[in-house]
Amino acid sequence: MRIALLTYSTRPRGGVVHTLSLAEALAELGHEVTVWTLGRGGGFFRAVDPRVRLAIVPFPDVPDEGVGSRILRSIDVLREAFVPGDYDIVHAQDCISANAVDRCVRTIHHLDQFTTPELAACHERAIVRPYAHLCVSAAVAREVEQGWGITPAVIPNGVDAARFAAARPSPRYGRYVLAVGGIEPRKGSIDLLDAYALLRRDVPGLDLVIAGGETLFDYRDYRAAWQARADELGITPRVLGPVGQDVLPGLVAGAAAFAFPSTKEGFGLAAMEALAAGTPVVVRDLPVLREVFGDTVGYGSDPAGLALALRESLEDHPAERAAAGRALAAAHTWSAAAERHAAFYRTLR
Repeated sequence: MRIALLTYSTRPRGGVVHTLSLAEALAELGHEVTVWTLGRGGGFFRAVDPRVRLAIVPFPDVPDEGVGSRILRSIDVLREAFVPGDYDIVHAQDCISANAVDRCVRTIHHLDQFTTPELAACHERAIVRPYAHLCVSAAVAREVEQGWGITPAVIPNGVDAARFAAARPSPRYGRYVLAVGGIEPRKGSIDLLDAYALLRRDVPGLDLVIAGGETLFDYRDYRAAWQARADELGITPRVLGPVGQDVLPGLVAGAAAFAFPSTKEGFGLAAMEALAAGTPVVVRDLPVLREVFGDTVGYGSDPAGLALALRESLEDHPAERAAAGRALAAAHTWSAAAERHAAFYRTLR
């Protein structure tokens, strides 16, 4: 099959990681795969299998551009460049790319609520307009069915488990709790500050490290509120920003614990990578994360609960739980995900 996978960025966001890994696994099966995306200078954050064709549409920054205008421009630029007639399957991975094409399959990784009108409209259209839908977890598929009367098929994420399982722990930051995904509302970043402030009372010498974070969306107000809360608590986390593809596994493997306090998730790929590295993981107690992770992680519903679960994981991480986490991550392969995608595509032709 000739397959177009569409995403909105070249940076290491979860949906972009998913798109590239799925593209490579589909190419391994013999399909002709092209990844279309917007590019703000340079190529993807990592090398891509040469069997996957790349169509990176230039998307330069515009000074002082608002979020709504940026969203509309993103859709228009990708729509103008994309050539739909070249493909048997057009598969969009996010709301921007789903709005940029007239007919597509859509993976709804998670549902969100936006206050920016243009982004809220983009989110809604990207659910109702596609002719076929996928989710990476049954919990999100149920949300879609309850909210829109649409029944998506469910194909879980793959995980590059071997890369994290083989990682050498980085000694650079001492003993630390790690969060990956940047500072934004959906990542529960302010709750993480409050949880860490409680945790460090009982665990002196423990740092908080935050890696990742690169998006088209504007979270400056939330980031300011996050910084004000950190100042109020007397906390100075190490904020690394995006980290290199070769650096991330060691950073994850070196963490004393991995915190994942997201308020909305579709699967939890970063937390699954941490399990592959053997790192204790604590997540927010959400139905989707209960579905995906079972008893391989700790859970907390609020800062106090997250702090308690983190402290327990630091004090005692049974070998049986670590082994179960590694096995769970290893069971989610991209080859299996690609085979299921290909079978789903064939039902649509």
